[in-house]
Amino acid sequence: MSARLAIFLMLLSPLGYAQKVGLVMSGGGAKGLAHIGVLKALEENEIPIDYAVGTSMGGIVAGAYAAGLSPSQLEMLALTKEFQQWVSGKMEKEYSYYFYKDEPNGSFIKLNLSLDSAFNVSVNSALVNDQPLNFALCELFSQASAAAKDNFDSLLVPLRVVAADLFTQTQVVLREGALSAALRATMSVPIVFPPVRVNGKYLFDGGVYNNFPADVLAENFHPDVTVGSNVSSKSIQNYPYGKDEELLSKTLQFLLINQSDRQKIPSSGVYIEPDLTPYSSLNFTDVAALIDSGYVQTMRQMPELKKKIQRRAPCDDLSERRKEFYRKSYPIVIDHMEYEGFTEKQTRYINNFFYARRHNRPLYLRDAKRGYSRLVSETFFNNLYPTFIYRPERSAFAFKLAQRKKGNLAANFGGVIASRNESSISLGVNYYLFGGALTHFLADFTAGTFYKSAHLKARTDISSVGKICIEPFATLNSWDYLNAKDFVVGKSQATALNRIDRRYGLTLGFPMLEQYRLDGTFSWISNRDLYVNTDDFSSAYTFDALSLNGIRLGFSAGNNNLNRKQYASEGSATLLSADYFRLTENYLPGNTSKLSAADPRSRKWVRAKLSHEKYFKKSWYSVGYLMEGVVSNQPLFINYFGTLVNQPAFYPYQDSRTFILKNYRAYNYAAGGIRNVFRMQKNIDFRLEGYLFKPLAGIEEGEEQTAVSKRELLKTYLTFSAALVWHITIGPLCLTVNYYDDPRHQLGVLLHAGFLLFRKNSLE
Repeated sequence: MSARLAIFLMLLSPLGYAQKVGLVMSGGGAKGLAHIGVLKALEENEIPIDYAVGTSMGGIVAGAYAAGLSPSQLEMLALTKEFQQWVSGKMEKEYSYYFYKDEPNGSFIKLNLSLDSAFNVSVNSALVNDQPLNFALCELFSQASAAAKDNFDSLLVPLRVVAADLFTQTQVVLREGALSAALRATMSVPIVFPPVRVNGKYLFDGGVYNNFPADVLAENFHPDVTVGSNVSSKSIQNYPYGKDEELLSKTLQFLLINQSDRQKIPSSGVYIEPDLTPYSSLNFTDVAALIDSGYVQTMRQMPELKKKIQRRAPCDDLSERRKEFYRKSYPIVIDHMEYEGFTEKQTRYINNFFYARRHNRPLYLRDAKRGYSRLVSETFFNNLYPTFIYRPERSAFAFKLAQRKKGNLAANFGGVIASRNESSISLGVNYYLFGGALTHFLADFTAGTFYKSAHLKARTDISSVGKICIEPFATLNSWDYLNAKDFVVGKSQATALNRIDRRYGLTLGFPMLEQYRLDGTFSWISNRDLYVNTDDFSSAYTFDALSLNGIRLGFSAGNNNLNRKQYASEGSATLLSADYFRLTENYLPGNTSKLSAADPRSRKWVRAKLSHEKYFKKSWYSVGYLMEGVVSNQPLFINYFGTLVNQPAFYPYQDSRTFILKNYRAYNYAAGGIRNVFRMQKNIDFRLEGYLFKPLAGIEEGEEQTAVSKRELLKTYLTFSAALVWHITIGPLCLTVNYYDDPRHQLGVLLHAGFLLFRKNSLE
């Protein structure tokens, strides 16, 4: 009897039964990376984790751990360049697809809208493109989800993920389904990331209603010991007098991330709160430091953890459990596509992006990723949501693409404020029609004192005959150099020239490999230049008028993966073009001309151009180069100045297009230089640039203001620039000092905020 009583008491004691430990991890944005350090310390000290629950970033870490990733694997993953691309919405360079890349414009605000048949407009924009992240979650967790048969209790570690239903204002506890979808839902911060649909509901970041779901852990798993890792405690105890205006920019962060209540952890548990005071919830670059903070704090509390948790989980046993779980997984082989929210014609169009499926061959992960990347590089398809679903009856995965809320209308707004008369505002409108083909209507407008532009284009992409796009377009540009005033230097550097530039045409575009595009373009040109033949200007002068009308036929091949529209520091851009021109020149002299009116003259010529720009980045320093060359047999026009302004030109800097730089124009030239970019602080660069321009054939003014050819075998012109650039939301805030080896425009100072961009003229 006494022996039985002893055994009974032993079974009741903490050492006599398997003590169960649950880990709950809070949300906190980037600070949630500290949870990896917590896991790392727990595993190293053989503290078992039997259940995992998380919200937002805590849900991501909990889900990854439950799916079989070790803390070391999680740490290595978070330190990769790919991770930074996922959280910032950038596609991996290997999978970037240039064919759909739009020509840069001056916009800094983009609103994705929906326009229905009743002409009702709704906004559905998000700050971050989630497409790279969505596919990464599928890639990482679909096999684990299949091994668990989409039951979170059957993962390596039983799991619960908390999301939010904003419509009913309730939390949603996810315990089954596609693991990738659950993890994506729990981090759908409103405004930042678009929501995803899970079990028919649009779900948002779980931190909205329950940022520290210790209650979910208790209700679902009833652990003996709860370990709580909290990275989002109340960071400001009292009103921040003197700093409140500085903190206004972070109101979204304070609004969306609920304070976590440490009282949710019972006295039998352990509450871990790393010191993350120096770090931001929105900055994912301090990965190593955040992980280390979680690790250090957990190690400080290890005596308490070991006291309350007597059971141990040897690392070798855990490693064997992981291997056993991995053995249940299936290779990602996709034997069919599934679609949700598309018509039959639309599914055929999308299916053509996946070349293997066009020939009824299975898709492997790399094939699926490449096809998906091609597809979502077109802005219209940013509303797709991917899922890999294992179908046991087929012993293969299905690749499901679901359509979220449509965004068939987009509006762009932008502008630039400059210290010269180059300030402008811009507006762009995009509308999409999607059936058996995708048609994109584009209208871009820019209005300023110096530069005005209107650009209309309709692009139709046809996937059934291979990738091809048809683009009819119409462009009108106007430059008024007479109004080019400088508010810094003070003195006028104006040139009495007004240019109106019209071009109408049709482009056929084809992709070359993944990162190049080949275009063939036929266009009609109708240009008019008004100018005087003297450096001085008087209201008594009447303008010469030079008109050029005719056809242009050209081919071009190029790519552009620079990291910024302006003042890039990474990537490369290449353009090779060949053009044939057949124009009619009409010249009407003004009262500063020594020439009389001439009969219309036919002008024919061909031109080839190569431009290549590339950067090499090493930590805080980038060095780049720009090389450019032009070869042509362009003839002389009737008048010297009319010939000069219609020559090919070299534009090394942002303000180069705002001057008529005589020494940087030639029918045939070679140019090149170095670009040094020093990163002084995050988003602040100092740039030093220098170039050589070598004209191979130039012109000079002859008698009676005619143009005379001359060979430029000896002369080489230099130009230098120093610029301080702060990359902010509206574009670059830049102060630049430029030197040109030019008689009228030697030293220039330019301050501008926003993108200072101009469309190419019709002869470029």
